[in-house]
Amino acid sequence: MSHISRRQQTGRNKEGVMNLNKLRWIPMLACMLTLAAFTSACGIQSDMTIGTQTYTETKIIAEMYKALIEDQTDLNVDIIPDLASSSLVINAMKDNDVQMATLYTGEIFNNHFPISGSKDRAKVLKEAQEGFQEHFGFTWMNPLGFENTYAFTVRKDLAETNGYTKISDVKKDMANMKLGVDTTWLERSTDGYPAFSKAYGITFGQVFPMEISLVYSAVANQQVDIVLAYSTDSRLKAYELQTLKDDKQFFPPYDASPVLRSDLLKKHPEIEEAIAPLIGRLDADTMISLNYQVDIEKKSEREVAIAYLKEQGLLNS
Repeated sequence: MSHISRRQQTGRNKEGVMNLNKLRWIPMLACMLTLAAFTSACGIQSDMTIGTQTYTETKIIAEMYKALIEDQTDLNVDIIPDLASSSLVINAMKDNDVQMATLYTGEIFNNHFPISGSKDRAKVLKEAQEGFQEHFGFTWMNPLGFENTYAFTVRKDLAETNGYTKISDVKKDMANMKLGVDTTWLERSTDGYPAFSKAYGITFGQVFPMEISLVYSAVANQQVDIVLAYSTDSRLKAYELQTLKDDKQFFPPYDASPVLRSDLLKKHPEIEEAIAPLIGRLDADTMISLNYQVDIEKKSEREVAIAYLKEQGLLNS
C-alpha cells in the first residue's frame, strides 16, 4: 500500500540511508532523462515537472496540481512518480529536474538546516517556509489542510465502548492492552516507544513488533487492541478504524504543502494562483477517502483527482 514506510523514507535514519539514496538517484535520473527525450521526440514541450513519492496521496495531489495548472494557465506539466524518498524529491528539485512536489512540514526534522526542535504546528510550518527558502530557494506554500503522521489507532467499536478519543484515554486500560507496532519505532530512543512512554506515562501490557503493513488487519481482527498507523492511510476506512488524538503532541506535525522552486514561481506566478484553491481544502477524512478510491477500489490517481476537482467546481473544462 502507498503509505507504507513513509517515516523510514523521510530520513529518520538519515545517516544509514544517505549512501543508498545517492545510488538510487542515478537510475532515477536516467529515467528522468529518458522521459525528457521521449516527450521531446513526441513534440511535447513540458514547462514544468512535478515529482511524487511512492505513496498514493502524493500522486493524487500531483494530478490535481497538473489539472489545475493546465486548466488555468498555458503551461504543460509532466509528473514523475515513485521517487523513493523525500530526500530524492528535494535533490531533484535542487537539480531542477523537478520543480514542484508535495512535502510535509515534519521534513525539517531530517537535518536539512538548524531548527528549534519545537513541535508547535505553526512554528514548524514557519521554520519549513523560512528554512527551505533560505537554504534551497524553494517556496513552501501554506498547508493543503491535512497531515500524514503517526497515529495511535483502535477499532471504532472499542473506542465507542471505552470512550477513547485521545491517546491519554487509554492509560486506564493500558495494562490489559496489546500494542501492535512498527518494529523500527520500538527501537528509536528519541521519538519511539521509550520517549512515548515517558511523555504519556503509558506502558502497554504486551507489545507485538510487526511490519507496518500488518498493523491494520491485526487490530481489525482483534489480534491486538491498539496499533500505531499512519493518519491518512486508506486502510483506516477499509477496516473501520479510529485514530486517537495526540493530546500531548508527542509526534511532530506532518502537514502536507505544495513546494515549488522559487525561480519557477517568479517566472510563472500564475501557478500559485491556479493551485491556491487547494490550500486548506483537503482535510484528513477527504484524503483518506481519495486514497481509498485508489488503493482499495483500484481507480487511477488521475481519475480520482479529476473527479474530486470537478465535484468541488475547481475545473473550468
